[in-house]
Amino acid sequence: MGTILLGIIILILALLGEPLFIIISIITLFAFAGEGQEPGVVISSLTRMADVPSLIAIPLFTFAGYILAESKAPKRLLNLSQALFGVIPGGFSIIALVSCAVFTAFTGGSGITIVALGGLLLPMLLREKYSEKYSLGLITTCGSLGILFPPSLPIILYALVAQQALQQSLFNLESSGQVLSINKLFVAGLLPGIILILMLALYGFFKAKQSGIQSIPFNLKNIFVAIRESIWEIPLPFLIVIGIYWGIFTATEAAAITAFYVFFVEFFIYRDLKLFTDLPKIIKESMILVGAILIILGSALALTDYFIFTEVPQKLFQFIQTFISSPIVFLLLLNLFLLVVGMMMDIFSATMVVVPLITPIAMSYGIDQIHLGIIFLLNLEIGYLTPPVGMNLFISSFRFNKPIFEVYKSVLPFIAVMIITLLLVTYIPQLSLFLVNYFNVQ
Repeated sequence: MGTILLGIIILILALLGEPLFIIISIITLFAFAGEGQEPGVVISSLTRMADVPSLIAIPLFTFAGYILAESKAPKRLLNLSQALFGVIPGGFSIIALVSCAVFTAFTGGSGITIVALGGLLLPMLLREKYSEKYSLGLITTCGSLGILFPPSLPIILYALVAQQALQQSLFNLESSGQVLSINKLFVAGLLPGIILILMLALYGFFKAKQSGIQSIPFNLKNIFVAIRESIWEIPLPFLIVIGIYWGIFTATEAAAITAFYVFFVEFFIYRDLKLFTDLPKIIKESMILVGAILIILGSALALTDYFIFTEVPQKLFQFIQTFISSPIVFLLLLNLFLLVVGMMMDIFSATMVVVPLITPIAMSYGIDQIHLGIIFLLNLEIGYLTPPVGMNLFISSFRFNKPIFEVYKSVLPFIAVMIITLLLVTYIPQLSLFLVNYFNVQ
């Protein structure tokens, strides 16, 4: 009876819009109390989070992303993409895909990408005679594109949560020959992310041919002008990727370098932002997001402790194994489950709640943890635009003042392309693991 009452209270709190960390904390406190444990157990889980060295990467990358979002970097990025890819048939689709992917990788939030770049991209696509349905679907899809590329915040969070879950479980990553790290996930996401963009670009190419859309004539002067305008921002993604590839610095060190570089370039070289007016606002807004993430992360780690204490993953695995013995079938059902999760929850909340449960189970089926991370993130990327309640759908509907059902119809072909890519990534593990193994990333 007490469990039912607690469930009703939690449901009411969720419907009233109570913050996620409060709901998770209530569940955790009552769960530990049911096992005869003191509330101090939860506090020790919260304080343990401070011992994670790579945690500092979250505020630094978030700060850098907010600076880029507030500056004129999105417009310069768009001009550069147009100059480089406009000559390709269907080039305007590639411009949107590349620009949004790079921007989302740094900002980490799909809503920011649609709001910041959507207003520039939609008129441009319509002016080039792309259909409104295709243009709307493309921009809505692009809103979450880039989650697989460094320095994506979801990658960092996934690595932190999965590491904690596996370290406390019965599984030993070292003895299994697997080591989960942010650096490895950064590198692992590159090839699947590029394949996803190429698949969507191919669809855009066929749509352009079908509509008789012409490419932009080659203009070397425009390329030089766009490169000159973006000359200080172009090296940034390469600096991060190459530095991690070659083991020059860790993800945490990359975060510090990125934050300083972006701050110096946007405030003192381009001077898009004012030190005494824009900086306080950026610090406030970015750290509010960081604070929310850290609070949810801390409460989620306490819930993870409960799962491990009561052996929930092991019991769940034993239950699943009575029906599913094949890793292939498990991965298929996992994809279906994660698509639903991605549709119902934002990527940060889903990471905190779901990852502690699925990582030990996937390990039991012999699935590489790096590969699992890429599968998880790609599923959540698709979930952002899965009807009926994917987050991108509502942001796009609000941003462009379009009926939600019109947005639904516009994204369906893009979802189909992304699911094909998801199946390729799921059942060809080397797409995620090749670069990690080739460069021996630690």
